[in-house]
Amino acid sequence: MNLRALRERARLTVLDVAKDLDCAESSIRNWEKGRTTPKLEVWQVFRLRDLYECTEEELVQAVKESMQAQEA
Repeated sequence: MNLRALRERARLTVLDVAKDLDCAESSIRNWEKGRTTPKLEVWQVFRLRDLYECTEEELVQAVKESMQAQEA
């Protein structure tokens, strides 16, 4: 499951996540498309985990899958 799938499973929009993490919508889109790797502060990682209702391991795996999609 990639980052977009996690977000959609949590029924969140890109805007919802961007507001909650205090970052740009374009950042969220770029992470989901594998264009950039999320560079987050510790509080943002935990908040993203809570928003997406997943474990840290699932979040890490989702980042890897999103980045692999860009490489393909």
